Amino acid sequence: MSETPSPQNESFLRLYAEAELSLRGYVRAMLPDRHEASEVMQEVIVTLWQKFDGAEDFKNWAFGVARLKVLQHLQRRQRDRHVFGEELVNKLAERQAELEQGHAAQREALEHCLQKLAEPQRELVLRAYTKGTRIESLAAQRGETAMALYKKLHRIRQALLECVRKTLAQEELA
Repeated sequence: MSETPSPQNESFLRLYAEAELSLRGYVRAMLPDRHEASEVMQEVIVTLWQKFDGAEDFKNWAFGVARLKVLQHLQRRQRDRHVFGEELVNKLAERQAELEQGHAAQREALEHCLQKLAEPQRELVLRAYTKGTRIESLAAQRGETAMALYKKLHRIRQALLECVRKTLAQEELA
């Protein structure tokens, strides 16, 4: 028998799952060695879990915890002359946070634009870009040549790109 998670645990898990990819990228940008980044991420996750109190802006709080854990890690390794200084880590952290905001806006714009596609086009894109899908197999299932399918996908991608650009431009004006 499994226990139902408490509302606080469920809230943490949902917020963490939403932020995990960005958070890993953030830590990885400050720690080029993937093993060190993985080690620090484990510390970050444990700290987030232990100190979570329903923070209103989970992502910013998590990024702050990650930054502190990276700095602590670097202080422990300070004897090694190949370690980034605190000033550089702070600059990298700021830059990564800026990039993440841009990526989030792009993901939202893409999601918006995908919803605007006609159902057959949206289904085709989602099927074509599902992990493990081979265009040749998909084309055969649809009774088309691979080249014809590539051309359709190219036109849809171009339309999505234009839509994303327009959406982001409109958001900048707002």
